[in-house]
Amino acid sequence: MPAQCPVCSQAYEPEPGFYWGAMYISFGFSTGMMLVIGALVYYLLGDPDTWVYIMAVAIVAVLMTPFNLRYSRTLMLYLFGGVNYNPQYAEAGQAR
Repeated sequence: MPAQCPVCSQAYEPEPGFYWGAMYISFGFSTGMMLVIGALVYYLLGDPDTWVYIMAVAIVAVLMTPFNLRYSRTLMLYLFGGVNYNPQYAEAGQAR
């Protein structure tokens, strides 16, 4: 992960240890995904054996790890880091 945004120069780590809070957001994402996958397996496969639940949740958790990492950090920056979206910088980034 770069130290700052190449377009707007926003620091991606405003203070040391800033992303410890992102672990809580990631935990919420993971818990939500596991509940949804568990419910889908239950209703679509008719309450199969426990190993089917474990495999389905494990596969989805591994595949969604990049999503969890990226979006939990993004939410942490937007909610607690004082970062705001500015269309001016988005247009400047597209012009490059």
